[in-house]
Amino acid sequence: MKQLFVHCTRNATYSALLEDGRLTEFGVERSEGTSIVGNLYKGLVVNVLPGMQAAFVDIGLPKNAFLYVDDALHPHLDKQPKDKPSITELLKPGDELIVQVMKEPLGGKGARVTTHYSLPGRWLVYMPGADYIGVSKKIEHDHERTRLKTLAEQLRKPGEGVILRTNAEGESADALAEDLKALRGVWADIVARGRRAGAPEELHRDFGLVQRMVRDVFTPDTEELVIDDETAYREASAYLRQTAPALESRIRLYREAEPLFDKFGINEQLDIAFQPRIWLKSGGYLVWDQTEALTVIDVNTGKYTGTVDLEETVFRTNLEAAGEIARLLRLRDVGGIVIIDFIDMEKEEHRQQVVGQLEQTMKRDRTKCQVLGWTRLGLLELTRKKVRANVENYFYETCAACKGRGKIYIR
Repeated sequence: MKQLFVHCTRNATYSALLEDGRLTEFGVERSEGTSIVGNLYKGLVVNVLPGMQAAFVDIGLPKNAFLYVDDALHPHLDKQPKDKPSITELLKPGDELIVQVMKEPLGGKGARVTTHYSLPGRWLVYMPGADYIGVSKKIEHDHERTRLKTLAEQLRKPGEGVILRTNAEGESADALAEDLKALRGVWADIVARGRRAGAPEELHRDFGLVQRMVRDVFTPDTEELVIDDETAYREASAYLRQTAPALESRIRLYREAEPLFDKFGINEQLDIAFQPRIWLKSGGYLVWDQTEALTVIDVNTGKYTGTVDLEETVFRTNLEAAGEIARLLRLRDVGGIVIIDFIDMEKEEHRQQVVGQLEQTMKRDRTKCQVLGWTRLGLLELTRKKVRANVENYFYETCAACKGRGKIYIR
């Protein structure tokens, strides 16, 4: 059973997704600084660096955005030149162009932007210049994939690109057509504003957290959406009334005195999930160490001694750890390189089953993950796309005394 909860305060909005009572996804958006991923701007090229094959674009933020050469070429790979041109052939200082933010400013880096525009709707993603059709890999039935691809081919205009989202499975042609029509209208408005605007200027802002969660997460297999703020409740209801009226009855306004996240045990689960040591049900535990460059996770048997032999004990611990790690990567919204030090296993079939468990659980993750395999040292490597700042950054700050080393100086 999936349940979606939204808690609103004066300073921030929080969302939590529970699957069978376990917290699997958590989001937060500060009132004073909403996410800019998905926003479109008319930018001004201020510097072109051929050695980096990139340009820096002023979009009105404190730090200039970064545009890589691949993101300045045609979005359809088949229509890109065989030999990649120099960025200086595509852009020069003083040029104005429309760009879309694909990655938030992180650390000392500015936002990463692209000219591969994409506008997400409830059922599909509209890409005005991509000229191809895609279907979500999570739609597994060949017949349904073919049906959706055929419908998209009939609906799109020459040169347009469309990706059918997982939510589109089983939807009617009329629903897809309405979604596409609305997104075409949004793009037309962006282009019109872009002609009139000077650079830098914001042209389009993506939905806030509440509407994004309703659009992207609140699917027919979600039992209920509980919101404790009347304004947010009305926004969500209005959006669903327009896009998926059958789901509107599943929204509930929470009015009880006890805080929403306390009532459903969300705060308790958050406290456990963000500890550096996370205990598994079996008695094993994970040691979680997150740096700017990568995340390292160590698996230990802990209190779990098993009942058969050492290999079986290690295998069972690793198998449970794999599922929990996949959940926590999604919950903590970890991005970048991840290294997992599983306990050494002698049998190759056990190693394969552990990777299989990790990959199977990761299929629920909306963010792209890729398991790269085992290193020569027996560590498992994977990557998870980094789009926004880690959720942990909203709750913790580096200690002024130890500078994040986590030690107490006793000398």
